[in-house]
Amino acid sequence: MSKGIRQSQSTLHTWSGLLLGWLLFLVFLTGTIAFWREGLNRYMRPELARVEQPLRVLGGAQRFLVRKAPDARSWFIAMPDAQVPGAQLFWQPQPKRGERTGRRGGGRGRRDNQALIGADGLPATARDTRGGEFFYRFHFDLYYMPVIWARWLVGIAAVMMLVAILTGIVTHKKIFRDFFTLRRGKGQRSWLDGHNATAVLALPFHLMITYTGVVTLMALLMPWATVANYTDQTKLADTLFPHVEAAEQTGKPVPLVPLSALVRDAERRLGGPIGSLEVSQPGDAAARITLFRSPTTLLNTRAPSIVYDGTSGTPVWQSPAPGGAAATAGVMIGLHAGRFADTTLRWIYFLCGVAGTLMVASGLVLWTVKRREKLPDPAKPHLGFRIVERLNVAVIAGFPLGVAAMFWANRLLPVTMPGRAQWEVHVLFLVWAAAVTLALVRTPQRAWSSLFALTGAALLLLPAFNLVATRWNAWSSLAVGDLLPLGVDATVLAFGAGYLWLARRVANHVPHSRKSHSARPLTTERMMHEVAA
Repeated sequence: MSKGIRQSQSTLHTWSGLLLGWLLFLVFLTGTIAFWREGLNRYMRPELARVEQPLRVLGGAQRFLVRKAPDARSWFIAMPDAQVPGAQLFWQPQPKRGERTGRRGGGRGRRDNQALIGADGLPATARDTRGGEFFYRFHFDLYYMPVIWARWLVGIAAVMMLVAILTGIVTHKKIFRDFFTLRRGKGQRSWLDGHNATAVLALPFHLMITYTGVVTLMALLMPWATVANYTDQTKLADTLFPHVEAAEQTGKPVPLVPLSALVRDAERRLGGPIGSLEVSQPGDAAARITLFRSPTTLLNTRAPSIVYDGTSGTPVWQSPAPGGAAATAGVMIGLHAGRFADTTLRWIYFLCGVAGTLMVASGLVLWTVKRREKLPDPAKPHLGFRIVERLNVAVIAGFPLGVAAMFWANRLLPVTMPGRAQWEVHVLFLVWAAAVTLALVRTPQRAWSSLFALTGAALLLLPAFNLVATRWNAWSSLAVGDLLPLGVDATVLAFGAGYLWLARRVANHVPHSRKSHSARPLTTERMMHEVAA
């Protein structure tokens, strides 16, 4: 391959990685955390015990809904398991005359139309929190902006990330040899080695997660095929998600069959555990019960379903096998989300996500490192350079501090506080805004060190607070064989120690005594030289 082609790919690699690099860092970081979203949902509700008997919880959910919403248009029940803090319930009231309703899921956004049933089968009182769902939604919906804009931004960023990965492979002709070369104390060379290592270490994962991320947004980014073949979007939805239309209410009250018995039968027919149930016209002669297989046991997220008559418990319909296109899309989404993964594979996903986050972060820092050397006066860089340098500090060091603050808000905000879940998220962005301000007013070395230290301290202190102030902490859960709180706390401690180590290396940096460097101010790349040493 000619040098000219490789140089052109190097330029494309650099700018495709930089222009939306800060957004890519946020997407990679929150997406990596989201691999543990089910566990975080329970970790951030420490009042709730682990579910040991899912069918007992389901029975309690049915009894609650019969009392609370016997005349509802539909119920929706998310089946509990050991990773989920109880059964989440939603119900949709009967529509008023002339009111139009959606096919599924109406009313799920209303706080007065939902409840949580705990491990004992009774309505649970627990703190309101977005939990791990926030990180999952943020990594493609962002926050404080219209979803359609956010998904366009994330989609474009994902395409640029794919370009950066492919051009990086072309650019680094010795990329696999360089993976085994990690030179310490060489400044820019050391950080370039680290960037290459994090890229090559999980290269198949980076390619897979980026490509499948683009595929999940394909209908938005490339709508031409669907527009050309489906003028009616309802027909497209029916093709991708086959279902049985709910019958109209007859007005004849008939008791609903026990849901627990149907779950056992559906698991046998569908070949795996049930993830959720939907009941239309409960308590009426026209009642129908739809059970969906759990996507956590399938690579294809297009989970099969089965419909029963709600009064007799007789199966009336089972979803057909998906077509090739629908199955391919479902598998791509399944690979991206990793819901099918067991604990070991989920750790591999998580660690590869950490490597991807470090790859993006080190690439952003290297941009400033390489370009300062080419400036006419490195001690007085131009405005554009200073903006990139400060944005690196604000995003790479500032956003993790906001995440740590969100975990603390989950523990400290009053349990009965109105809008509590939203305020957990608000705290993240308020602390991040403070970190951005600090990055703008302090020198890079002081800003990096301060933010790393604050993040490390916040993470290290959180498990200690959990031991004192929460019921289901690491020790109490370990006594009953529940490793989830201990695992989360241990992971938090590990990252806290890592951030404190970074803060210490940056703070202890002493400028080189060589004359050529004595008159130069401490810059980001000289600080990074010390960290890499």
